[in-house]
Amino acid sequence: MMNILLTGRPGIGKTSILKEIIDTLKINAGGFYTKEVREGETRKGFEIITLNGKRGILAHIDCRSPYRVSKYGVNVKDLEEIAAPALEDALKNKKCIIIDEIGRMELYSPKFCSLVKKSLNSEKKVLGTIQARHNEFLDSIRRREDTKIVEVTFENRKRIIEEIKEILKHRNY
Repeated sequence: MMNILLTGRPGIGKTSILKEIIDTLKINAGGFYTKEVREGETRKGFEIITLNGKRGILAHIDCRSPYRVSKYGVNVKDLEEIAAPALEDALKNKKCIIIDEIGRMELYSPKFCSLVKKSLNSEKKVLGTIQARHNEFLDSIRRREDTKIVEVTFENRKRIIEEIKEILKHRNY
């Protein structure tokens, strides 16, 4: 079995796919997902939510940080104190590791990048998302023989959900 990482343009629903798979299959999983922080119709940032309910801010327009992606300041502290421990716990105690997402904001944390590598190299299986943009770290993940990259489109979303559920159902997660 290989690791499965979803990719595609922003707003296509990659996180929703992960959450549906986790919720419907009751996978023995740990890790985290991200969620937009909105005020009305305006996106203000992104929240980190671990599978055991801890929350933090990944990035926000009001975050003062030397690390920036577009108009957002990246909160490396919450990434390392909330998301990273969730990955460490999943490596020790779960069968499947959820990583949403491996992207520009997260790459500001060497600790996070190290845990992504450790997760992909482990006996555990990773289900996550990876940003479509290219850089050395992301491209090294895409080249892995044990990792399947699945591009999500509006046309294939429902089929992808069912295909991943079938793969995981037969793998005892």
